[in-house]
Amino acid sequence: MELTAKFLAQLLGGIVEGDENAKATKFAKIEHGKPGSLSFFANPKYEEFVYSSESSILIVDKTFEPKQPVKATMVRVDNAYSSIAELLKYVADKQKKARRHRSLRARWFLNTHFGKRVYVGAFSFVGHHTTVGDNTIIYEHVYIGDNCTIGKNCIIYPGVKIYPGMVIGNNVILHAGCVIGSDGFGNAPRPDGSWEKIEHLGNVIIGDDVEIGTNTTVDRAQMESTVIGNGVRIDNLCQIAHNVVIGDHTVMAAQCGIAGSTQVGKYCILAGQVGVAGHLKIADHTTVLAQGGVIGHIRKEGQTLLGSPVIDAKLYMKAYALFKRAAEE
Repeated sequence: MELTAKFLAQLLGGIVEGDENAKATKFAKIEHGKPGSLSFFANPKYEEFVYSSESSILIVDKTFEPKQPVKATMVRVDNAYSSIAELLKYVADKQKKARRHRSLRARWFLNTHFGKRVYVGAFSFVGHHTTVGDNTIIYEHVYIGDNCTIGKNCIIYPGVKIYPGMVIGNNVILHAGCVIGSDGFGNAPRPDGSWEKIEHLGNVIIGDDVEIGTNTTVDRAQMESTVIGNGVRIDNLCQIAHNVVIGDHTVMAAQCGIAGSTQVGKYCILAGQVGVAGHLKIADHTTVLAQGGVIGHIRKEGQTLLGSPVIDAKLYMKAYALFKRAAEE
């Protein structure tokens, strides 16, 4: 896709400084810029590359004042970082093929309800009494069980498995291999020390504007619902156990695990490999740094926590410094 500096300025509300007819056909990091590529500068650590980059077009903040001549044509915008995100989304949307048909090699039923312009790829299955909203894309080799509700403008990538009875909102992205609605890890001990499986009859409810990464699993509730709130972002290889509730706009990096019946608040950040024990409540705006282990309630909002068990991040760093110093003496 060819982009000119003039067009970018119009699209992003920017100002061209240089050749408005400069063209770019690909994206590149500023340090890897070559002729015909488009880069952006938002982090002061990379300023040295502004002057050496061979990129044809460079998106920068309007407030940026070069200390040396810049070879590239600059498009000055209010915020370079958010502008490049907007541009990437624009290009991605343009590159998506118009998918409006349902493959003859897919299977669905007379009581399956499809909205307008729904795409269903080959070898996908959509069950009885399931409803799929307008403009949703269901790629190849997807399984969607009976009595599900899927909203509008969703993207369900190959290999996704959605168990019967699940509810998925609008603008949801489910990446390849994720599983929505598998049974939770519920087992009752028998007198002889063996285990009896506890059946799970609830479901999963996913809100609007949610993205769930590759090979992540969200378990159905034992009773009632496991709930993923609006705007939640869950990375690859995460485990959300039965009856968990995740508040709106919380984000979770790869390899996090949330044990059963825990409630995670709104606007929380769980970094990579965070583990949270079951039946806990985590306050809104909590940040747990990488490999943090949460074993008790977090009642105070806005904390940044680290360690296992987690404590205040600054306190942890002080304690670690003392621990390291003691070990070296």
